[in-house]
Amino acid sequence: MIPVIEVGGTHVTAALVDPADGRVAGRIHRPLDPEGGAGDILGAIRRCADRLDAAEGTRWGVAVPGPFDYARGIALYAGVGKFEALYGTDVRAVLLAQLRRRPDDVVFLNDAHAFLMGEWSVGAARGHRRAVGITLGTGVGSAFLADGRIVDKGPGVPPEGRMDLTEADGAPLEESVSRRAILARFGEPSADVRDIAELARAGGRRARRVLDDAFVTLGAALGPRLTAFGATTVVVGGSMARSWDLVAPALRAGLTDGGWAPDAAASDDSPRRLARHTRAVQPAGLASDAALIGAARAVAVRD
Repeated sequence: MIPVIEVGGTHVTAALVDPADGRVAGRIHRPLDPEGGAGDILGAIRRCADRLDAAEGTRWGVAVPGPFDYARGIALYAGVGKFEALYGTDVRAVLLAQLRRRPDDVVFLNDAHAFLMGEWSVGAARGHRRAVGITLGTGVGSAFLADGRIVDKGPGVPPEGRMDLTEADGAPLEESVSRRAILARFGEPSADVRDIAELARAGGRRARRVLDDAFVTLGAALGPRLTAFGATTVVVGGSMARSWDLVAPALRAGLTDGGWAPDAAASDDSPRRLARHTRAVQPAGLASDAALIGAARAVAVRD
């Protein structure tokens, strides 16, 4: 079992994972304040990881959002509204020196990459040669996978494989599709995205319009890239994907507007095995386990 850590926008999770079958054990989940000080953030990560029953001298996998220097383990957060107190911090050195069960090494990878690798290995994207993963939370994470490998260039692939570096209607995509964009458009300071989703389900027209606008915009921006990339599935995860009943119709409409219409046969709301040629937009099949499994697989590849 490989010890792994997944750092999200508002949480940290640690677990032991078998990369061969995706089995996850000993999961520890804790809240994380993305606006806290460096010591608070790193302390929360360390305390979560220290509760794992991991062996000394093993290699750990860590899935973390960007911008981040994954080869060196250095945080580069600036102007992204989260973890900015960590800018320039050598997170790898901190973990090597401060974890209670000292690792031999730490392997970092992008959290969206880890998510898609997990879904491709044992989840909703299994069996697809070309798949795209989207994570919806504080921002838009993305990953493009071809024949089992994450790619960051080629037809349809955005710069560095990052949809957050693309534009929609002449503005950065995350000005339309992100937690802060949705809250700003809704205009109620005390509301969160979860509250807006509940209002939309209850028939609130303004709440539904705000969510629909965001996910139609995402689909329209993503559609041409999926066509050029030759993707046969899009798997969507992250905290907003928990409201799949609200995300899916608008996202499918946007994808259709963008020239990548999901097949009618794949239009239900549950992840499942589909023919490789079927165009499908699906919710994550592994929920919060996907990034953990992907991180473990990244470590196994290094061994």
